[in-house]
Amino acid sequence: MLEGPGAEESEPGSEEPCVESCHAQRVLQTLNAYRRSGTLTDVVLRAGGRDFPCHRAALSAGSAYFRSLFAARQVEHVLTLVPMVPVVPVTPEAPGAGPAGAASALAVVLDYVYGADVRLRAEEEAATVLALAERLGVAGLRDACASFLEGRLRAANSLALRRVAAAFSLTSLAERCGRVLRQAFAEVARHADFLELAPDEVAALLADPALGVAREEAVFEAAMRWVRHDAPARRGQLRRLLEHVRLPLLAPAYFLEKVETDELLQTCGECRPLLLEARACFILGREAGALRARPRRFMDLAEVIVVIGGSNRKGLLKLPFADAYHPGSRRWTALPTLPGYMRSEFATCTLRNDVYISGGHINSRDVWMFSSHLHTWVKVASLQEGRWRHKMVVVQGQLFAVGGFDGLRRLRSVERYDPFSNTWAAAAPLPEAVSSAAVVPCRGQIYVIGGARQGGVSTNKVQCFDPKEDQWSLRLPAPFSQRCLEAVSLEDTIYVVGGLMSKIFTYDPDRDVWGEAAVLPSPVESCGVTVCDGKVHILGGQDDLGESTDRVFTFDPSSGQVEAQPSLKRCTSSHGCVTIVQSLGR
Repeated sequence: MLEGPGAEESEPGSEEPCVESCHAQRVLQTLNAYRRSGTLTDVVLRAGGRDFPCHRAALSAGSAYFRSLFAARQVEHVLTLVPMVPVVPVTPEAPGAGPAGAASALAVVLDYVYGADVRLRAEEEAATVLALAERLGVAGLRDACASFLEGRLRAANSLALRRVAAAFSLTSLAERCGRVLRQAFAEVARHADFLELAPDEVAALLADPALGVAREEAVFEAAMRWVRHDAPARRGQLRRLLEHVRLPLLAPAYFLEKVETDELLQTCGECRPLLLEARACFILGREAGALRARPRRFMDLAEVIVVIGGSNRKGLLKLPFADAYHPGSRRWTALPTLPGYMRSEFATCTLRNDVYISGGHINSRDVWMFSSHLHTWVKVASLQEGRWRHKMVVVQGQLFAVGGFDGLRRLRSVERYDPFSNTWAAAAPLPEAVSSAAVVPCRGQIYVIGGARQGGVSTNKVQCFDPKEDQWSLRLPAPFSQRCLEAVSLEDTIYVVGGLMSKIFTYDPDRDVWGEAAVLPSPVESCGVTVCDGKVHILGGQDDLGESTDRVFTFDPSSGQVEAQPSLKRCTSSHGCVTIVQSLGR
């Protein structure tokens, strides 16, 4: 019988099955003794220069291969010699290709078929026995070898065992190998097996968002180590691999000292755009980085959603709360409350991972910044013009306050904030004054979608601003005329929600084309919308009865699915909602 992983234990039961089991075991033991002494054997297996006298009946009972072989030959009263084809090892360390390895593996298989105790001592031996058991159709031994390998799995052999799992369709072993590769990637990348991976395999590992690294430096070093192992042949893969390294997440000092000075990267013209993208992120913040500026799932850093203030269920009380939510752990963390800021319908955005809010009901000029580094609120230069129901966005490191309402009229005015000088200056005004519009940056331009114009009538206009030219233009109108809208951009596509619409609309700025992405479970307006972990999050807002809600939904562009999420801590609408990167240890 097999000892260790895969061995079967007797089930407690009546005395009769035990007697039968003991009898069957004695028969197998007798047959095995006959095999070892050559008694009544009628076939000889030859492997690695060794002969193994056996019984065709026993082999046929335990092996699908031999059952088919002997049934086809129908040889009687003649001692048959069956040469065994050597097993090609799946791992380089496995001894199966050599004569000694072939003979050793066959001896283990025969012990198992004849019911003798089998002990597997090393993963290389188990891999070879597994290959032979697979060929001979000895299912029990195949499963036992797989179970043994799972028990011996560690970072050092995870890549080798992943090849074994792939070769023999061992689903459980493959899943366990995948977990070890992700969780111990930094250690795995230091072993020789990593350096022998194919380019596709390396790229797939580097691209995994669940890679278990505390810092992105480990991923960059693994990619460069693989390339340098055979630089002449592999330098052509550098750009492809570097695309999966999240360079904006490197420490700025490390980027300057280790990345920009690297000789291989300096001579790789294809890599230059990736380096420029990282530089832009260091200077301007995450607005320039998209996917590569997003932390991996198990880093010390993570994307969190910040929800600020707003109105309560009936819209009467102004909420003073500020909270951060980590979707991965579903954990809420209280942030410092904004001093004396009991307002609603203010504007919120992020600039270089700090949160800015401005204006608010009624006609406020105040601007506050939450420093994510200092974990406190700081008052900065006031707006030139008091406003509410406006929006703020960031383009090329500058903050823009767009449109809104001053209590008497909708505003055309646009203000530009320079964080280095802490000053506001006028920018080119909107072609048409609007409030409660969706305002979103995309591909270096600002899009103002819908909103309420003078007289309170909703519009379907799309107004586009080019900050470099300081000029506005009109684009294709939206397929709706609404106010109280929100919008975000993700991978160069704009997503628009709110306005009590039951759909998520999309806009492609390059093609100037509108579309529909998904249907929401219920219409909502004045909600919070932000992008986190590659999904559009829709939080709170007012329902069609005019009451604030605590409902949360996510829309995944890759699947097109809308899913309900855990509720907010409280019902809120007209609140601030942004995403920042935060240390999980805070």
